[in-house]
Amino acid sequence: MNSLLTRRTVRKYADRDVDDKLLGRLLTEAARTQTMGNLQLYSVVVTRADDMKQRLAPAHFHQPMITEAPVVLTVCADFNRTTQWARCRKAEPGYDNFLSFINASIDALLYTQTLCNLMDEEGLGYCYLGTTVYMPQLIIDVLRLPRLVMPVATLTVGWPAEEPPLSDRLPTESFVHQETYHDYTPADIDTYYKYKEQLEENRHFVTLNQKETLAQVFTDIRYTRKDNEAMSATLLDTLRRQGFLD
Repeated sequence: MNSLLTRRTVRKYADRDVDDKLLGRLLTEAARTQTMGNLQLYSVVVTRADDMKQRLAPAHFHQPMITEAPVVLTVCADFNRTTQWARCRKAEPGYDNFLSFINASIDALLYTQTLCNLMDEEGLGYCYLGTTVYMPQLIIDVLRLPRLVMPVATLTVGWPAEEPPLSDRLPTESFVHQETYHDYTPADIDTYYKYKEQLEENRHFVTLNQKETLAQVFTDIRYTRKDNEAMSATLLDTLRRQGFLD
């Protein structure tokens, strides 16, 4: 069976190390993924030391996986290496701008997804942490990331100690558009979100948070305008510090 169809987010890991040789092979194989201009605009910082995990934990809201997983991988958008290469070869780089950050981020995230696919095939468990871009400066400081290097993804990795249920997904017709984008009518929204909204765990989530709809849980509690605007300001400030914005 296609491993994508059984993909699970694993947050609890067995007391078993991830072999350096295995991890190194997967990191190498993942480099065959697509990349802009064949430049490989990413770097990966491998964290195994307990004290380093403890230092990274606040940047990820102290989620237990950070300190409990055998390995933490921080994937970075990296134009520093390419810039250094250019300067060492009598070329003048022009990658201290927002477009370069976007290009490097795409490279880094493509690499991350390919690595996830390879880890699935090996039976490794992992959790993708979206918190990486919430407080990036702390990660930058802990990992000593230089100018033109920006963390964009974090994976906790280990051998699974749980088999959580599969997450629900919207139907294909809700996100695939033929020829042009067709905007959604209220009837479309009812159709596409019916299954998600009727799941018992999501209905319980609504009740638990004392809300009327599942959408309100996301807008009022999980991803609020106030938090989004505050973290956007932090992200922009960090991009300036790292040299990607004026």
